[in-house]
Amino acid sequence: MHQPDPHHTIPGNLAPHIPADLYRQLDGRPVVIIQPPAPAPTRSLAKWAVPLAIGLAGAAGVLGLVAAAVAVFDYAARTAAFIGSTTGPIGLGLSLKLFSSKNK
Repeated sequence: MHQPDPHHTIPGNLAPHIPADLYRQLDGRPVVIIQPPAPAPTRSLAKWAVPLAIGLAGAAGVLGLVAAAVAVFDYAARTAAFIGSTTGPIGLGLSLKLFSSKNK
């Protein structure tokens, strides 16, 4: 079986656009092939949307945690104010007696 000469064969698919008769005319002389660069790959909408959705979901989660903490703090403050207002003067007198200084 005939083995092709490595000096007269095109390795791989480097220059499929050169016609065979032109390639044979070259007979081993150097050739300069100008090939335009491939266009830069563009990012599709899905590649942008997924990280954006994950970031927005994380931000919404943190915002929800902050809102819940503020709601619990507000509820506690209103409850303390309600309990303090319902005890009236008795609660005020008891508080003053309990928290007064013992070192007079």
